[in-house]
Amino acid sequence: MSIVLRIALIIGALFALSIVVRKVRRSKIRIADSVYWVCAAVLLLILAIFPGIAYYFSDLLGFLSPSNFVFLVVIALMLLKLFNLACDVSRLTDKVEQLSQEVALSKKEFGDNPQNKR
Repeated sequence: MSIVLRIALIIGALFALSIVVRKVRRSKIRIADSVYWVCAAVLLLILAIFPGIAYYFSDLLGFLSPSNFVFLVVIALMLLKLFNLACDVSRLTDKVEQLSQEVALSKKEFGDNPQNKR
């Protein structure tokens, strides 16, 4: 793995960690989401600091270059996060539909007359 890729991984992981820590301090990100990003950044740091791990797995899995293995890890992490976000969106869409149906039923039951709402 080239030194440029290792430096880029270290800088990128430290940058991601700093953003996550800043968002957690300002309470702008859920702890569950921050754990994912911290684990992903730590994994990239480990791969950058100890390139032997990337060499071992790239040889084991038949990659031509350890950098290809690192790219696979990054793509796999992003696909995992994308799947989790798609599940969250689906769950929230179902909740919005259910709530809108409940609001429509309550409006029909009580009518739209403002005097009925008192």
